[in-house]
Amino acid sequence: MSEQTRTNPSQPRHRRDIEQWDMETDVAVIGFGGAGGCAAIAAADAGAQVTIFELASASGGSTAMSSAEIYMGGNGGTRVQRACGFEDSTEDMFTYMMMCAGPQADEAKIRNYCENSRAHFDWLVDLGVPFKDSFHQERAIMCLTDDGLLYTGSEKAYPFAQQAKPSPRGHNLYIEGDNGGPLFMKIVTENVEQRDTITVQYESRALTLIIDDKDEVVGIVIRKDQQELNVRARQGVILCAGGFVMNEEMLQKYAPMLSKGTEPIGNPGDTGSGIQMGMAVGGAAINMHEGFISIPYYPPASMTYGIAINDKAQRFINEDVYHARLGHAALQQQGDRLYFIVTIDDYGSYEQLNFLFAPIAGTGETVAELEEELQLRQGSLQQTITLYNEDCRAGEDTLYHKASQWLKPLEPPLVALDITPGRGCFVPFFTLGGLDTLPTGEVVNPQRQVIPGLYAAGRTACGVVRRAEGYSSGMSVGDATFSGRLAGRQAASAPRR
Repeated sequence: MSEQTRTNPSQPRHRRDIEQWDMETDVAVIGFGGAGGCAAIAAADAGAQVTIFELASASGGSTAMSSAEIYMGGNGGTRVQRACGFEDSTEDMFTYMMMCAGPQADEAKIRNYCENSRAHFDWLVDLGVPFKDSFHQERAIMCLTDDGLLYTGSEKAYPFAQQAKPSPRGHNLYIEGDNGGPLFMKIVTENVEQRDTITVQYESRALTLIIDDKDEVVGIVIRKDQQELNVRARQGVILCAGGFVMNEEMLQKYAPMLSKGTEPIGNPGDTGSGIQMGMAVGGAAINMHEGFISIPYYPPASMTYGIAINDKAQRFINEDVYHARLGHAALQQQGDRLYFIVTIDDYGSYEQLNFLFAPIAGTGETVAELEEELQLRQGSLQQTITLYNEDCRAGEDTLYHKASQWLKPLEPPLVALDITPGRGCFVPFFTLGGLDTLPTGEVVNPQRQVIPGLYAAGRTACGVVRRAEGYSSGMSVGDATFSGRLAGRQAASAPRR
């Protein structure tokens, strides 16, 4: 087949051009990560025959690469929350998540997520996903113990805590170390294999959608064993093919701000093909400019006592926020240097317990000495630290409202880390844009009309999480599994064609 006519996701195939169907199923699921696995299980349990098409030789996707913290709560709290003494209000969870998403918020989708989050927890537990009824006290990016609950966002930080009562909603699987993702996908895969109405086709790459004369999606073209095969989907196709973080051309086109990141987070299949397929049949792609980007400045938790400054020696954020909120704020700074300043004591175990790997930019037995080493304007850092220390002693951060528990005067000797993106520190990123969908998973066009036969979930869809500045760990796996489950159930309810 020539380069000009090669099947590609941006050119759907028409039903009238198909001479025969090579495979048939009720629901075709593209991708076997957290979203695809949950979509398949939900569709099968609702009575549909399901086929999953996965380009790799095993299940997993980006979910298997994650810690698999899952953001859940509301309705008085999940079993784990209640066991740990937290009564979580649906309205507080809704308010927090609406603030997180900001002007891009999909209110209906967030409302649906919050109101049904506790039920989603129960559904996962019924699948066999284990959670220990214990609370992890330490401020951490991920839980390396087997504790089942921790704070994973900016719930206790300004301005969120002023509007919504904080509650920990990060649910960590009952396993030690950064092993939640593999365990989660092992359990999901076992559930898929136990269902006779689900078939998995590995090493099968989805190429493009198939539409009929009414522009309804009726199938998918795949490549397997070096052959193109036409797959009929009697009830619908669910795109769970990940985001586009591994597609440099799409990143430059849609989300150039992410180019300041140093490490794309995702699996090799996150090429945006699912989004391109949806767009090719009229689906609207929204929020494509946004992504998660982080400066993981903690652990150790003692780093939170420090301050982040720009090259004018000015603070620009309250340093008790979630690390992606700091990452987003860092990208908004106009200068070419960013530093994180802590005391020697609070620097503590940084070199043994950190993910940042930021180089030391300077040290000082006095503030003036550090100021000179960093080549800052004379007196600028001294003024910033003098004001900050005054606030610390008074117990109130008058400039950026850092919580009082993290206010401690910066007394020399001091250490400054270079946290400038692109200058040595670890800055992970992934995309948050995707196909616009209804809360139940149907893909819609720019007029928000449903495209019949097409669904999307996980990072292929634009879900409840919309911005790095409002991200909390667990929102991606939470959204992927929740949206996959709803899309699977909705597709299974469609009439068979």
